[in-house]
Amino acid sequence: MTTDLANQGPPPIRTDLADAIDLARQRLVKPGTWWTGEQRRAIAEEARHARKCPLCQQRKNAFSPYSVQGSHDALGDFSPDVIDAIHRLSTDSGRLSEKWVRDTTRGDLSEEAYVEIVGIVAIITALDTFNYVIGSTTATAFSDISSQLPKPQPGEPTRHRPNGAKRNLAWVHTLAPEDVEPTDPNPYPVHGMANIHRGLSLVPQEVFNFFDLDVELYIQDSQLRDYGNSPRAINRAQIELIAGRASAINNCHY
Repeated sequence: MTTDLANQGPPPIRTDLADAIDLARQRLVKPGTWWTGEQRRAIAEEARHARKCPLCQQRKNAFSPYSVQGSHDALGDFSPDVIDAIHRLSTDSGRLSEKWVRDTTRGDLSEEAYVEIVGIVAIITALDTFNYVIGSTTATAFSDISSQLPKPQPGEPTRHRPNGAKRNLAWVHTLAPEDVEPTDPNPYPVHGMANIHRGLSLVPQEVFNFFDLDVELYIQDSQLRDYGNSPRAINRAQIELIAGRASAINNCHY
């Protein structure tokens, strides 16, 4: 059966999901809030490359990642703090600490730029995981995926920081729905006001970027409590079984 399935090629994808995937890919190479299109694409490629980094693998296998010193096998010429952030977020995000985040964003990598990196890494990880699972790549392992991203688009970052952002919920500043100003991109009416939606809110556009993809890979926020309705081809119990198992494997304690 495995051979038969493999010979059939990737399964068809819902139009709304295919559109969300295409939009996410395009956003990865457009100028963001703190990084240019070229830099955003390079961050995504660095995140992919991190999956084969020997230092990251040693840290992943160590009792504590902070006990292993060394240099990352890196593609780009980002600063050491940026490279370390990309690699740790890509390979061992479950063991980051508040102290590490504070130390990492104390130098040339600002907290705002760091949050945008989190969004980029989350998106490229979601895209590559989906591609691997449905068999749309010839890679034999997730770390081997090399699906080409579009060319970077020219332009400058907006460099817009919400005035109302505060450090009162997470390790980084977040923007509460009641503190959104007219000049801020406002994702809350679209994606809801749960704390998970505030995680990237220091860079509001990244909330759009990630959750516009997330709701098509999972379900809409408005459907979360509608347990009697199955918006996908599989039923809600099956959806939550997969989601719960994936969360457990990835040490997601949300």
